[in-house]
This record gives sequence, structure tokens and C-alpha cells, in this order.
Amino acid sequence: MAGMLPKVRQVKVRVPATSANLGSGFDTVGLALDYRDELVFTLNEGDAVDRQGVGNRRDGSQDGGFQDDQSSQASAGVSPDTDATVIIHGEGEETLPRDEKHLVVSTFRRACEAFGLQRFGFMLEAYNNIPQARGMGSSAEAIVAAIAAAYVFAYGSADFNRDTVFQMAAAIEGHPDNVAPAVYGGLTVSWNSETSTDAGTAAVSGPQSLRAGFDTVNYPVSCAITAAVFIPDFELSTEKAREALPGKLPYGDAIFNISRVALLPAAMNPTCGESRLGVHSQLSDDDLEEQSTGATNDQHNASGPVCLFGRDQRDDRHNVSRSSRANRLLFSATQDKVHQPYRKSLMSPAWDLIETLRSQGFAAAVSGAGPCVIVLHYGDAASQIDKIASSQLSSGHWRVLHLPISMQGVQIEVTD
Repeated sequence: MAGMLPKVRQVKVRVPATSANLGSGFDTVGLALDYRDELVFTLNEGDAVDRQGVGNRRDGSQDGGFQDDQSSQASAGVSPDTDATVIIHGEGEETLPRDEKHLVVSTFRRACEAFGLQRFGFMLEAYNNIPQARGMGSSAEAIVAAIAAAYVFAYGSADFNRDTVFQMAAAIEGHPDNVAPAVYGGLTVSWNSETSTDAGTAAVSGPQSLRAGFDTVNYPVSCAITAAVFIPDFELSTEKAREALPGKLPYGDAIFNISRVALLPAAMNPTCGESRLGVHSQLSDDDLEEQSTGATNDQHNASGPVCLFGRDQRDDRHNVSRSSRANRLLFSATQDKVHQPYRKSLMSPAWDLIETLRSQGFAAAVSGAGPCVIVLHYGDAASQIDKIASSQLSSGHWRVLHLPISMQGVQIEVTD
């Protein structure tokens, strides 16, 4: 076998937790949360690094930088140990494998091979905050982190290509709804542009290319939105959750969800210029005019979140009024008849919590395949939400995180 030497010695990757579906957007919508895992990939001591970058052609063609594994290792003094050492802190430290079967390690190996890197030994140190098998994107986080790290080992970080990472990660994961926000941040809507299969069930197997033709659109999110995430002490696999879904849906239910998911981008950022129709259903013409004149073009074009109400003005009664209207948009946009009703028997405690919160007007939904519950809201409603869910929280089987939305996806730090 032949392959490139890695260009750097250590890569630190931080990937956000994500919530898919958000009620109406089954297998399509994802949201990045400001709650991250950090993974550190470090070459084994003595392994060689290609400081010159010779041979790092992205088309995989061979040139002077490619050498036979045995000869290159012998001449460069590369350690014969090409295994991975895995150290886990936090979530999953008692259950996750610590060898080549670890999802991060197996994905990293696959990506390194795709990028033309020779096999090398490394240590993975994972600082896990994201719960496993709860619907907060732990598998997407692992896959994105592994591919991003492999990319930087192959090409360096100067021209880190998120689109490449997204395509490969979506192909390996098999669906893009969690992968997209993990890569790009914010609110994403994704689809498979190359097949007639829906994005969530697109099969990618065997030696098939790691580019599955997925596309995504990234939407800005108001900085006034906060997510409350309720995390139970039980797990639910995505596979089991999918088995509960029917083979066919009533036509009316499909139309119901289409109308709700079309509203989501406007509900998540009512001042975003092209979202006027969605806002108009809840806000008056005076409100629209005021919001339009109050938001500059610079705010609309900013790469970060657009602040709808201003966190420093939450006591203003007019802002509270607008917040209430915007929360009604969120409530409508997160309604669902396509997947959650069919899965509720698999997560009865979570479903009971959702119904309790929605009965009080809060936009609660299953996070991903569950069993986590996400509640999206404008304004400072954390204490009110916790009070409504007090019986669940006091049982000792649930905990809650109140998290901002993250407009940043995967982050990379390189140590030479």
C-alpha cells in the first residue's frame, strides 16, 4: 500500500450537539446547540509528519510525496505501531469501545484512506458532553469529528473544506439531518439530490463513493431563541425508532407537516427578510414595519445570529408582546403528524412531557429519534419551563439543559 504522511501532529476538534426534526421537519431539519464534545487526535510518538506538504494532491494521484508504507516508515523512523489508543472522559466512558471499533476511530480510518493517507497510529482523547443514544446527534458528532480531523491531517487547516466534510459524513451516517448543523451550525434543511429515496433512508454501503449527493441550506436563527433540552436516563436506538414508522401516511397528514416545516425558518428568525409571509400570519402590519425598520441590512447579511428582540431589553413590554407572538409561530412550526405519534409508545415518559409542555403553549418536540425532548422558546422562560416539568425533574430520571443555539459548526485547532 502507498499513502501520504500526515501534515500535522495533533488536531483538536469541537463539534456541537444537534437536534433533528424539530417536530415537523422529519429527516430534513437540524439545529446546532451550544453544547460540544471535544476530541483530540495525536500522532504516536516518533511518527513522521510531512512538513513540506509534498504529495498532498486532493485527487489522490501519486507523486513524489507518496512512498511505500514499509520504506517510508523505515526511512522516516515511523513507529511500527499503527493502532489507536482511545481515552474517554464523560458520556459513554463506561460503555463505548476503546479500540478500532469505536465509531470515531473506524470513521477516521475510512476517511484517512479516502484522503490518501497511509495508516498511522494515534491517540484519541474524547471529552464527551453529548449523551449517547438520546437524540442529540452523538453519532453525527463522532462522524463529523473523525472526518474533519482526517481532512486536516491530510491537507492542513488553512483551507478546511466544510462541504467535503458534510458530503462524506452524510454518506456514512446515511442521512444528513444531524450532520448538516454539526458541520455548518445554525438551522439547516437538507435533502438528497441524487436519488428518489428520501434523505433519511438513503442507503450508503460497501465501497460506494463517500459522496452521496446530499445538499443543505443554512438559515440564520434569532439570538433570542433558547432551547431547553430534557435528557432522560434511558436510551432509544435510532433503528428501533425507525421500525415504529408506518410504510404509508395519510395524504392529509403529509400536507399538514409540509405547511408546518415550511414555516420553521420564519419561526426561527421572524425578521429575516424573505420570511414576511410566515410572520404576517401572526404579526400585524405595524409590527412588520417596525421590525423591518429596526433591522439593518448589515444585520440581515451578518454571518452570526440575527437578534430579534435584544437580550438587554427583555423587560420591555412591547418586546414581550412580540416574543409571545413569535412563540406562537414556533408552536405551530413544530407540530407533527408524520413520525412522533407513531413513536410515542417507545418513549411514554418523553411523550407525556411533550404533551404537558405543549398544553401550556410551549414548542416541545422529540429531539431526533428521542428520547430527549427539546423546547424552543423566545425570551426568558427557563424557570417557567422547569416548573411545568417539575414532576419529571424531581423524579431523578430527567435532567435539563438550557442552551443557546450555536451558529458555529465543527471547529478545528491544530498543534504542529
